[in-house]
Amino acid sequence: RTIGDRIGEAKASGNLGNTLKILGQFDEAVVCCQRHLDISREQGDKVGEARALYNIGNVYHAKGKHLSWSTAQDPGHLPQEVKDTLQKASEYYERNLSLVKELGDRAAQGRAYGNLGNTQYLLGNFSEAIAFHKERLAIAKEFGDKAAERRAYSNLGNAHIFLGRFDVSAEYYRKTLQLSRQLKDQAVEAQACYSLGNTCTLLQDYERAIEYHLRHLVIAQELGDR
Repeated sequence: RTIGDRIGEAKASGNLGNTLKILGQFDEAVVCCQRHLDISREQGDKVGEARALYNIGNVYHAKGKHLSWSTAQDPGHLPQEVKDTLQKASEYYERNLSLVKELGDRAAQGRAYGNLGNTQYLLGNFSEAIAFHKERLAIAKEFGDKAAERRAYSNLGNAHIFLGRFDVSAEYYRKTLQLSRQLKDQAVEAQACYSLGNTCTLLQDYERAIEYHLRHLVIAQELGDR
């Protein structure tokens, strides 16, 4: 501010916002991220504007998740305050998405689609969540981003459970399991086995459910995860 560097001030405000978000000071975080947005617009900085929109979405998303943990409800059965907060997150991600499309930034589009899928899932809009996660999946494959691909499969599996499409879920969870083994991520492998065990139980395939739950147990013991 002293040297009149507006772009620098915008970035600093954004960084402050992100830090306040991590500290759980969501309302102060929004103020700082909004400042980042306002200055970026004033300076005609499209990239900064897109980043600020994404960051504000993240603040509302984190706030919504934080509020929903205290109610411990299933997706879609949320108090109005939580719904409103997640809806705001979704709106900012949508605005971010249209801007990064304009800028032709595919990687940023992938991030926006993933977060839109997650917010819609929490709001109980499972079909919309699936559409967004499929877009996320396509971009992850485009970039050869195995970790993002794995997350997309897992999220697609979760959303299909709530639509009662257990066989489709099982297919996505198998892909999640496959990728977690490729990535040598044991914690995620255990999680995938757990999801598959539960899904096989819903499909009344009890033999296979037992196999997956035993695998989950073995990894949990190996990792010393009580």
